[in-house]
Amino acid sequence: MLITLVLIFAIILTGFLAVRYYPAFGRKPSVERVRLSPQYSKGSFQNSVPTSMDSSFSSTVSMVRDLAKRNANRKPADDIPRVAFPSIDHPPGVTNVTWFGHSASMIEIDGRRLLLDPMFGRSPSPFQWIGGKRYSKELPFQIDELPSIDAVIFSHDHYDHLDYGTIRKLKKKVNQFFVPLGVGSHLERWGVETDHIVELDWWDEMEWNGLTLACTPARHFSGRSLHDRNASLWCSWCIIGSSSKIFFSGDSGFGPHFKEIGEQYGPFDLTLMECGQYDPRWAPIHMLPEETVEAHLDVKGKTLLPIHWGAFTLSFHEWTDPINRVTRRGEELNVPIATPKIGETFLVKGDSLPSSKWWE
Repeated sequence: MLITLVLIFAIILTGFLAVRYYPAFGRKPSVERVRLSPQYSKGSFQNSVPTSMDSSFSSTVSMVRDLAKRNANRKPADDIPRVAFPSIDHPPGVTNVTWFGHSASMIEIDGRRLLLDPMFGRSPSPFQWIGGKRYSKELPFQIDELPSIDAVIFSHDHYDHLDYGTIRKLKKKVNQFFVPLGVGSHLERWGVETDHIVELDWWDEMEWNGLTLACTPARHFSGRSLHDRNASLWCSWCIIGSSSKIFFSGDSGFGPHFKEIGEQYGPFDLTLMECGQYDPRWAPIHMLPEETVEAHLDVKGKTLLPIHWGAFTLSFHEWTDPINRVTRRGEELNVPIATPKIGETFLVKGDSLPSSKWWE
C-alpha cells in the first residue's frame, strides 16, 4: 500500500513539475493582462456564440471505435510531394503566398514578408517524440536558410500552430510578433523580447509598415496544459496592403463572425481558410469542408487556399477528405481554389492558380 501511494505521489509530482518548468508548455498570462477584454468573463475567454463539443458517453465510445479502425487512410502511405522553397522568382512588391502544410504559410505583401502560424516541428505535441508525425519527412527548407522575416502572426496557442522549437529557431530572424491577447506570455517565456510582441483583441487594428493588421473573431478555444484552458484568446486576421487584401481564418467553427468580418473588411483577394481535422462531434470548433467554402463567401473572398490539412492527423477522417470535399464544393459554387504543393509559391493576382490534384 505504501509503495502504491509513493508511486501515485511521484506521478503527480512529476506532472506538476513538468507543467511548471518544462518550457514547451509556455506560460499562462496573468489575469491583469487579459481581464479588461470584452471577450474575458468568469475567469476565461469566451466565444461570441455558445460553443461546446459533444462529450457524452456515446460520443466517447464512438471515438474509441473510430480510432481502432484499420485501413482508414488517415495518413498517406508514402512521403507526400513538396517543392523546394523558394519555388519561383517573382517581381518585387507582388503579393505571393507559400503554403508549408497545415496552417503554416508565408505571405509577401507590399515588400513585407510575413509568416502565419509557423509550426515547423515534427509533431504537434509538447514532446516531439510523442504524437503523430508530419506527413512530409522533410520540410521544403531549413529554418536557418529562411530569409529574414518582418513579422510572425499567430492565431492561437495550440501545439499544431505555436511550436516551442520553431520559436527558438525563428526568434532571431523575426522583427515583430503579432498575437491574440495573452499569447505573448508564451513567447516571453521562450526568450522573445517583450517589445517585439504586439497583443491584440478582437476588432483591434493597427498600421504597421504600410500594412493594416486587424485581429478579428474566430470560434475556437485555447490552452497548452491542464491549467490554462481559454486563458489566452484565439482569433483570425485581416492583412490589408495597398495592392491586395488577405484573410487568415486561424482555427474556427462556422459562425456569424465571418459575415461580420466580410462586412467590416471585405472583399478579400485571397482567404486562407481552415479545412481539415473536423468531425461532427466537434463541429462547433472546426468547420466541415463545405462550411469552409461558405465561410469564404461570407467574408467576400475571391480565391480560397484551404489550410489546416496535409501535414498531421488530428481527426478520424481520411487525410485526403478535406481537399476532395472543399474542391468539389468550390466547383459547385464557382469558387476559385488554389491547391499548391507544400513549399509551392503562387501569385495572389497571377494569371493561373496551382490546381494539380497532387494528393491523388
